[in-house]
Amino acid sequence: MNERFDRSKVKERYAAGKMRQHSTRALFFIGGFGAASWAPLVPLLRERLAIGEDVLGMLLLCIGIGSLLTMPLSGAAAVRFGCRKTLTVAATVFALLLLVLCQVDNMVLAALSLLVFGAMMGCIDVVINIQAVLVEKAAKRRLMSGMHALWSVGGFIGAGLFGIWVGTLGLTPLISTCIAVGIMLLTLAFFARHLLPFGGEGGGAMVAIPRGIVAFVGIVACIAFLVEGAIMDWSGVFLTTVRGFDLSLAGMGFTVFSAAMLVMRLLGDVTVQWLGQKPVVVGGSLLAFLGFLLVIFAPGSLLLYIGFFAIGIGSANIVPVFFSLLGKQQDMPISMAVPAVSTLGYLGILMGPAAIGFLAHQTSLYATFGLLAALVAAQAAVAAYVYKKVL
Repeated sequence: MNERFDRSKVKERYAAGKMRQHSTRALFFIGGFGAASWAPLVPLLRERLAIGEDVLGMLLLCIGIGSLLTMPLSGAAAVRFGCRKTLTVAATVFALLLLVLCQVDNMVLAALSLLVFGAMMGCIDVVINIQAVLVEKAAKRRLMSGMHALWSVGGFIGAGLFGIWVGTLGLTPLISTCIAVGIMLLTLAFFARHLLPFGGEGGGAMVAIPRGIVAFVGIVACIAFLVEGAIMDWSGVFLTTVRGFDLSLAGMGFTVFSAAMLVMRLLGDVTVQWLGQKPVVVGGSLLAFLGFLLVIFAPGSLLLYIGFFAIGIGSANIVPVFFSLLGKQQDMPISMAVPAVSTLGYLGILMGPAAIGFLAHQTSLYATFGLLAALVAAQAAVAAYVYKKVL
């Protein structure tokens, strides 16, 4: 009788653990899906407000400012209220703000809405990674890369569905956004109860400031996100103005890079288990370095695309693996380490493309892409140092 009771308890704990893993993936999906649902609304917002590109750029900066304001505080919120409450509130507001942004026609209200939208996006990004680290530690096996892949899957699906609803079915942007919000809220309603009711141990501070080995992990994340932002914003310019590609092929570099990132993250957990953490991160950085050399110097388009593919493959699992590593370091509690690294990473993706534009103006895009290659090589060295200290 006791043996049967113990066996049923084990099954219950196993099922609960599985649902926590699925709920974590679902929140990653919601984050990516929501970001993709916002992207098509940007030109509509510009049209409603009748503003130019310069004003729109300043307005969109509110998203980054909002994220940077909440990211260092989100770990403390997770500790105080738990991942479940924090993520449920943030994801709900995040989804509903899409409806506001689809209709707003006042500059001040638009700026405030984007500020809060960015704040909720940053909060989701931090707290879901805290949950992912805790769930992965409990499972005692690799899960992080697959979870991060769900953000990309959400982005691909969100972007694709909007095109189908508006372009193929002829629905209005408002109806399409309502459907997207409904998908996000229904997904949240189903999985929210399985999120963790806690958020790790407190670190005695409200604002997460990186220290010890966490600062080096943050440097790696900053470089990784900077590279991703650079490929997203500057690869098309590089291909058309430096390599002489036709404008119709401007997006091919980022497309190849994104596809490689998604595939490799879906395969990432198996790859890390097979090869080990250090070879995936250090070797991936070196592969990305070689990819940049091909992008810069390859004589033909095929080798150049292989370069973008190599950058995507090499970069894909660096951030997920390093988030997993935060669960093993002792310098900061998880609830402080994750937001500290996330903030540094977000600084990379926010400030990097602007810095590249400045450097390109002073020198050339050839030189700036060479600098990106050097940063990726430095990333390999920093990663090797981190593994020497932690493992």
